Amino acid sequence: MSVGVNTFAPLLPTSDTNVVTSTFSLVDYVVFVLLLVLSLAIGLYHAFRGWGQHTVGQLLMADRKMSCLPVALSLLATFQSAVAILGVPSEIYRFGTQYWFLGCCYFLGLLIPAHVFIPVFYRLHLTSAYEYLELRFNKAVRVCGTVTFIFQMVIYMGVVLYAPSLALNAVTGFDLWLSVLTLGIVCTGGLKAVIWTDVFQTLVMFLGQLVVIIVGSAKVGGLGHVWEVASQHGRISGIVLDPDPFVRHTFWTLAFGGVFMMLSLYGVNQAQVQRYLSSRTEKAAVLSCYAVFPCQQLVLCMSCLIGLVMFVYYQEYPMSTQQAQAAPDQFVLYFVMDLLKGLPGLPGLFIACLFSGSLSTISSAFNSLATVTMEDLIRPWFPQFSEVQAIMLSRILAFGYGLLCLGMAYISSQMGPVLQAALSIFGMVGGPLLGLFCLGMFFPCANPLGAIVGLLAGLIMAFWIGIGSIVTKMASGVAPSPPNISSFSLPSNLTTVTMTTLMPSTTLSKPTGLQRLYSLSYLWYSAHNSTTVIVVGLIVSLLTGGMRGRALNPRTIYPVLPKLLALLPMSCQKRFHCISYSQDLSVDTAAFPEKMSNGMLKNSRDKEAVAVPEEGSARQGNSPTFILQETSL
Repeated sequence: MSVGVNTFAPLLPTSDTNVVTSTFSLVDYVVFVLLLVLSLAIGLYHAFRGWGQHTVGQLLMADRKMSCLPVALSLLATFQSAVAILGVPSEIYRFGTQYWFLGCCYFLGLLIPAHVFIPVFYRLHLTSAYEYLELRFNKAVRVCGTVTFIFQMVIYMGVVLYAPSLALNAVTGFDLWLSVLTLGIVCTGGLKAVIWTDVFQTLVMFLGQLVVIIVGSAKVGGLGHVWEVASQHGRISGIVLDPDPFVRHTFWTLAFGGVFMMLSLYGVNQAQVQRYLSSRTEKAAVLSCYAVFPCQQLVLCMSCLIGLVMFVYYQEYPMSTQQAQAAPDQFVLYFVMDLLKGLPGLPGLFIACLFSGSLSTISSAFNSLATVTMEDLIRPWFPQFSEVQAIMLSRILAFGYGLLCLGMAYISSQMGPVLQAALSIFGMVGGPLLGLFCLGMFFPCANPLGAIVGLLAGLIMAFWIGIGSIVTKMASGVAPSPPNISSFSLPSNLTTVTMTTLMPSTTLSKPTGLQRLYSLSYLWYSAHNSTTVIVVGLIVSLLTGGMRGRALNPRTIYPVLPKLLALLPMSCQKRFHCISYSQDLSVDTAAFPEKMSNGMLKNSRDKEAVAVPEEGSARQGNSPTFILQETSL
């Protein structure tokens, strides 16, 4: 069931002029370089301030003294990349405002991390999110999670760098390859440098997008006129209530499928968890998560408005033929250069906005990758490293990942259509990781073998569907309805080309069988893959005895079942007494492992560090009784 008008179609070209290849003026270059130098200065300041006196905690966790606001803006900037700045307006321009309903998922997508994941992670005093997996399961699960995250972020880094590089080269001729060196310098200052750089770059992104909205709407007659024209041409979408998960964008897909996507980003992704844990208090970490919500809504609204303004602008000032045939992600750049070409300095500001989106994402990725590599793969095996050696190695790792990013960007530039595969991989890998953390946090019966098998099953399912959709040359989700070409005024020299392009789309048959499965909307990837991990992990755990005879740290469990059971009548609660949750029994916290300065886990009763300690639990007979601590604020 759908409510409203849904005629989705890209605007067809109405002229044969060449693509506008506007070049930067001197003022544009000054504005752009100035903003870039300011970002660089922040990194250098924090890198050389107190040189030789930094500890690993200061470098990787900002000494856990960050306040709420900078952490919130850094959380926003981390995944507000150039891909989103270019992609969302293009999505609105081509298909209408249905994507705007993604904002409905932000509330739950940020509320759940604030009151579930943050309390558990923060109270364990972690540096890497994947330390949790060792505390809950064992070292093997921790390594599996770390390697999966590294694979995810390395591929995404190349894509984030290549996307603006392609657009900027096409419009301005600016080369982004040297930006990797700049990013490496930014990351040498540690997490504090990255966070404060993110704050500055977020403000630049807001300012750049706001300028485009103000100038563009004034050019075409105001926002009221923009909304009226967009509505007349079917770009103001109604609520599509079709529950079919194979439809690309519906209300349910955006509002609920998007929740799982948000959880994979803001709940368990190291780049975000590291920022939560850098907060000075747990309350500050939770408040930073709350503060992201209005910022996310504002960013989404601004991006959607740019798409609508761009649509109305090109209704009055049509694109050239070559512009319309360019990659959709380049539309925004052409629009900005066409719109602001007579206003020196403003094109430079928007390009700085675009560049800031890429810088903030990749610098955050560098720092998080250096952190997990150091904390999860190096320090546990080489505990003899001194603070000075660990700090130097962390900086080398951040810079090394910068060079790897350069290589991935080059590979992405050679991929052509396979670039879509890289973007899909980022979404596919986040789902299994979310499922792995949920399996450990919500299900006390899950054991290490179940976690590893579940993660592998989730990854296999993710790549099967994702790669299958690419191999069969199908989009991720059913394509929107073809446009009604009678509503367009076509020049005679384009009629044949247009009819040839559009007519076959009206005879496409509905996919069946495996092709139907491959057409699953990309926004359901995280939900589908995380559910696979949980289901398979629970089955394997129960078949292998669960946690019977094993030790379980109650601090690694979120008491979701007691909270849900408390909502049921007492008679129903008594039927679910197979696992007893008690807060009456005392817990000897001395039996639980503590984290040492070298990254090892040490039992406070022992004199030597242990790699995978068996953590304490209260026992009654042969069945463990889990003592779960309240984690709500």
